[in-house]
Amino acid sequence: MSNYTPPYSISDSMIELLSTISEKVGGITSYKLLESKPHLRKNNRVRSIHSSLKIEANSLSLSEVRDVINGKLVSGDQKEIQEVKNAYRAYEELKGIDTTSIKELKRIHGIMTDLTVEESGRFRKGNEGVFSGEKCIFMCPPPNMVPELMKDLFNWMKRSEGKVHPLIIGAVFHYEFVFIHPFSDGNGRMARLWHTAILSRWREIFENIPLESQIEKYQQEYYAAISKCHVNGDSNVFIEFILDMINKELDEVISQINSANQGESEYVRRLLDVMEFDVPYTAATILSMLGLSSKENLRKHYIDPALELGLIEMTIPDKPNSKNQRYVRR
Repeated sequence: MSNYTPPYSISDSMIELLSTISEKVGGITSYKLLESKPHLRKNNRVRSIHSSLKIEANSLSLSEVRDVINGKLVSGDQKEIQEVKNAYRAYEELKGIDTTSIKELKRIHGIMTDLTVEESGRFRKGNEGVFSGEKCIFMCPPPNMVPELMKDLFNWMKRSEGKVHPLIIGAVFHYEFVFIHPFSDGNGRMARLWHTAILSRWREIFENIPLESQIEKYQQEYYAAISKCHVNGDSNVFIEFILDMINKELDEVISQINSANQGESEYVRRLLDVMEFDVPYTAATILSMLGLSSKENLRKHYIDPALELGLIEMTIPDKPNSKNQRYVRR
């Protein structure tokens, strides 16, 4: 077995982030809270898939991605629609993924790129580069080196279990994987999925934490960190960047949970139970979904309290009585 160790070193800022992240994960009593809120879990999974695909230039909107996952007809590029279906199937495998198995990696890549990539589930045979838009960040190792480089990386992960913090293993793996670029396509999606799988083995709540959405917000910084690591010859900059992304995303999840727990009157709970995130609903639609007949009752006991708590928003807030008004759960 190779004794290769990816080049990186632990800085004071990394140690501080490790401590902060661990504290937040522990303080979220989280898995049980998310487990009791299926809408939060489902919405976060949709956000993960949408953001990871958007980074790779998939143009489908969040609501269109949700519709594809829910089996609704969506008019759009068929390859992009297939990418959503594939990603959903791949993320559904999270709980059982063996993150130290190259065979498993290829199997999941086969799911992620089904019907969209010729070399699905197989290491690349040609030269590749990492691009941010039209800009080449760096050229990847030649294809004949890929099998050995991947073997070295996975052997390091196996040796590191119980010795290196999973947050560090996940970050180092993510960078090294992107650098090696083992597949002809789907490398970014696989790097982010595998990173999530590594974190999920440490703490299950990461199955429902959309790290990908945070990376998408800071996409340019994401590529800049990768580029700096390539120049520096180690993954330090990327480790600090990705730990910061995890820390920021945990803050958002905590905010989600707190918002969902506020004003938990029976009426508001019923309203939130029938509304999916980021989907606009008319008052008439909500009335029907709740099985109510009184518009005044809907406004007084359901919509107004939820608006006051910031749990839902109007699509036309400056014209609350507009006939085109819709309500969206946030």
